[in-house]
Amino acid sequence: MKDIIKNIIINFQTDNLKNSYNRQLDLPINTGIIVTVIGVRRSGKTFLLYQTIKKLLKNEIPKNQILYINFEDERLNLKQSDLDLILQAFMELFPQNKLDNCYFFFDEIQNVPGWEKFVRRIFDTVTTNIFITGSNSKLLSTEIATELRGRTISYTLYPLSFSEFLSFHDTKAEYYGTKQKIEILSLFDKFLFYGGFPEICKLDNELKTRKLQDYFNTIIYKDLIERYNISHPAILKFFIKKILKQVTKPISVNKIHNDIKSIGYKISNNVLYEYLDFIQSTFTALVINKFDFSEIKQVKSEKKAYSVDNGILTALDYSFSENKGKLLENLIALEILKQNKEISYFKNIVECDFIIQEKNKFLPVQVSYSIQNSDTKQREIKGLVTACEYLQTKKAVIVTYDEQAYEKINDIEISIIPAYKFILDKILI
Repeated sequence: MKDIIKNIIINFQTDNLKNSYNRQLDLPINTGIIVTVIGVRRSGKTFLLYQTIKKLLKNEIPKNQILYINFEDERLNLKQSDLDLILQAFMELFPQNKLDNCYFFFDEIQNVPGWEKFVRRIFDTVTTNIFITGSNSKLLSTEIATELRGRTISYTLYPLSFSEFLSFHDTKAEYYGTKQKIEILSLFDKFLFYGGFPEICKLDNELKTRKLQDYFNTIIYKDLIERYNISHPAILKFFIKKILKQVTKPISVNKIHNDIKSIGYKISNNVLYEYLDFIQSTFTALVINKFDFSEIKQVKSEKKAYSVDNGILTALDYSFSENKGKLLENLIALEILKQNKEISYFKNIVECDFIIQEKNKFLPVQVSYSIQNSDTKQREIKGLVTACEYLQTKKAVIVTYDEQAYEKINDIEISIIPAYKFILDKILI
């Protein structure tokens, strides 16, 4: 096994790092604490590590002082007792290195049981320059909480934001001229339907769909079924598809449980709630709470789920291609999260899609593909006004596909904004 590890280390040393567009997330170096990156599979975590390694090389850190191991390499089937072989192999290859000046990058390290004790030992005795990634937030956070508390800083990497998507297509985030706006809207349509997984950005549409279906199946089998030893994989897959089909609506586990029973499967409600926890931890779906001033009530509230990427929705269910309103709401939820905003939804007789919160400031947001229909417009405004009065705030937003206007109702200022502007101008409360 040590020879295989040496081969992997040497290959990294001799190969050129793959080119990619830089992500907006820029990992810090020389922090003195472990840098952790979590996110859905294929969101670009490996290339973010490469981006960080290139930054080190630019700062004149010799490449032989950098160790990179991808634990998804099929040649590695490591147990906890094997992990020290990595350190031994690196030291034997580069005996001249002072290890406290070296940088260790461990990609998808959650694949090795007991990894956290190994990382802690390196941190305590070898070097503090450690970067780790993983596709499972629950496993990482649990292990970090017990073994690495106070020694880490954590970042979440999602698939591309719209502004990053524009960069991948060599397009500036400017929409002031007619030609620029046409180009932005054309790319926005692609982003709305096929999402932002970096690898699929420039594939043709048929290949995009196939690749996205592969991603979904890999997440289910590697990150869920294998990782959690799921004994009812067919039920899990049915459950996930039901949740994703209900995006924009509160999740009813009881209703899904009844649907499962109606097709002849036997499984308890508790198992489904456990599955929901697993689904969140692998970023298969992102869950938000119903707003309440009480944090305890928020946590216990009815949840709404959103897909981690619009492309997953359209690849699994073609009917989403026709439901542009759902796709737009899913996209806006993701963009709010990608900007590290705190988000919930509001429901008090009427509903407001999102409440964005920053300290004690709130911004109610409705998402509607179009409000040309007067009934639609009045429904969206009623939800906003109710939320604003409850939160005692005077500003609110309706996000549309490409409509722009301004309303003032009962001293409440309502901005109607095209989605691309809402996203690219950054969300300010």
